[in-house]
Amino acid sequence: METPFKPYALVLNKGADPRTGGIAICGFSSSGMVGVIAASHIISTLGLEQQGTVLNAEFPAVALIQDEVPKHPVRVYQGEGIGVFTAEIQFEDDKDIALATTVLEWFSKGGFDQLIIVDGLLRPDKDFEGGDLYGVGSTDAMREALRSAGIEPIRQGVVSGITGFLLGEGDRLGMDIVALLAEAHPMYPDARAAAIAVEAISDLTGLDLPLSDLLENARTIEDSVREMIERAKSVLPDPVGPGHQLGDGSGPGMDPSVM
Repeated sequence: METPFKPYALVLNKGADPRTGGIAICGFSSSGMVGVIAASHIISTLGLEQQGTVLNAEFPAVALIQDEVPKHPVRVYQGEGIGVFTAEIQFEDDKDIALATTVLEWFSKGGFDQLIIVDGLLRPDKDFEGGDLYGVGSTDAMREALRSAGIEPIRQGVVSGITGFLLGEGDRLGMDIVALLAEAHPMYPDARAAAIAVEAISDLTGLDLPLSDLLENARTIEDSVREMIERAKSVLPDPVGPGHQLGDGSGPGMDPSVM
């Protein structure tokens, strides 16, 4: 992988083997926390073990407590033929390229075949109803995979942030990358949108990812993520920008009339 950008440090646990192979999945803290919730569900469902942590002196000094265990906010997990990269707090936009480059380095060292990015999507031109999912593929093979899975493609528009950079690099480097963008509620964590994205991952990959626990515990998950966000606000800057949007005509977005 050739890139002019410098990644953050990926610090693996003692004895961890970075070469996983198979499918890589990543989720970030953007609209509706869709990526984080989906990644967490996949990690839990498949019983993946933490492989390492992404560290940088410019990251906020914060630990997230989960089931009594303190965790750095940016972590990687692995299992047989699958890896998951998750970032559970929001960073300022000027860190997007470095974080995305770190994902690409992890992908390359892990020997993965394809990368699936789960992200949230805001659509402010209508009352929120949810339920819609869109996809973008970096290669012809990934675009065909989206069509075969019945996922609506985005034919014209702009995808911003980490997801947008990864898609652009996928096109430039010929890497198989797919972004799944689920419409998410603009005001709170949206576990139901994450469930739609996880179902799409199952369709794309054949992975068995039951959704019953995610849907049954949606309210608890949303409340837990909301509490985590509120607690983190005391040490984190406000994120810049609203995330990906459809058709607001005033900023980064995707015009639904051309889908």
